[in-house]
Amino acid sequence: MNDLIISPVFGVLASLIAYEVGIYIKKKGRLSIFNPLMLAIIILISFLTKFNIKYEDYNNGGQIISFFLYPATVALALPMYKKFALFKENAAAILIGIFSGAIVGFVCVVFLSKLFGFTDVLIESLIPKSITTPIGIALSKQLGGLSSITVVAIIMTGIIGSIAGPLLYKTFKIKDEVALGIAMGASAHALGTARAMEIGETEGALSGLTMAISGIVAVLLYPLLWKVVIGFIQ
Repeated sequence: MNDLIISPVFGVLASLIAYEVGIYIKKKGRLSIFNPLMLAIIILISFLTKFNIKYEDYNNGGQIISFFLYPATVALALPMYKKFALFKENAAAILIGIFSGAIVGFVCVVFLSKLFGFTDVLIESLIPKSITTPIGIALSKQLGGLSSITVVAIIMTGIIGSIAGPLLYKTFKIKDEVALGIAMGASAHALGTARAMEIGETEGALSGLTMAISGIVAVLLYPLLWKVVIGFIQ
């Protein structure tokens, strides 16, 4: 039995089964709060805890799935390419939205973290919460944060954004497809982009494009802004 648990097959199967259960619950519940990824995480944590399975043993297979995050992110380039003419038409609005989202996200994290007395290391781990995981991990290490905390923050941000984004979109009666795409990509990265693609091809393409540019902006902007904040505090 122990040989099966430490096998990479176990981690892969456990992840896929948990996600399929999450999808099933989402279809039955028909509520946006039943996010399949969030449900899969809860199921996996409960299962591993219940049977005292070490995370390291599970991750022998789990890291295989994590590897595919990189090519999956690159694959978003296809809908972006198909809608590139739309980007050129709305370049100013998109860039303003990206820079606004990046700066507001940074200010909110730093302000609220300082308000609740978080340490600098924890703040540095939370700053990249709104960019896609591969870039977020690299930026977290550059800032001096803990990548494990960054990953959790990124996942939770994506889940909350993918749930709240379309709800706010309907509540405020926003009908602009470009606006929704920019908002989802800038705030909820890959998970938001996946949700945007479910809504429409234009929303998904603009969200993917925004996510990619937001990652570049964050890498260039956040270290500089954090140095300014540290210098101001000291």
